[in-house]
Amino acid sequence: MPSFTEHLGFHASALQLRSRRNEMLASNIANAATPNFKARDLDFDTELKRINKIGNIQTTDNSHFASIQKRIGKDSVFRLPIHPSLDGNTVEMAVEQMQFSENVMRYQTTLSFLNNKISGLRSAIKGE
Repeated sequence: MPSFTEHLGFHASALQLRSRRNEMLASNIANAATPNFKARDLDFDTELKRINKIGNIQTTDNSHFASIQKRIGKDSVFRLPIHPSLDGNTVEMAVEQMQFSENVMRYQTTLSFLNNKISGLRSAIKGE
């Protein structure tokens, strides 16, 4: 029988990673006018696999784009700009805003899954 932590682990890890990614994306947006600032992101799939020790997450179609990121550390990557700016800043507001909005939606979805799991466990404990 899985433990309480194992039952919630995947969604809790995902929520923590989504939160960290929101912070990185918000930092990118805040530094959009800073010369030589390099936009950073979190490679969510790789980090989730690493934390939860799961196999490769594959793309579903050959027409999907290859990653446009360059790894800079354990969990951070630099985003390579589509249209480089003259001041060396790699933040592209449209990209950052889209990534931030998508990540917020996924954060809320993960939070809903986690709340449903907790509600289910609470019902099981109460014997409902």
